[in-house]
Amino acid sequence: MTEDDMRLNADTGRCVGAGQCVLTEPTVFDQCDDGVVVLVINRPEGEAAQRARHAVALCPSGALSVTEEVGDG
Repeated sequence: MTEDDMRLNADTGRCVGAGQCVLTEPTVFDQCDDGVVVLVINRPEGEAAQRARHAVALCPSGALSVTEEVGDG
């Protein structure tokens, strides 16, 4: 499975607005005015995907997750 087989998910109701995701990978994550996470890209590729996985692990509220998708081929 490659990094390209991942899809990010954000539970905005669970987000506490710590901003660790944005600090870790600002091309993938952003925050609303109230601090809640916004996914800019839900299928990052390459190095952005690796940093996004790290951001998921750092999320203090567990609002972020990764779904692995199985493709054809």
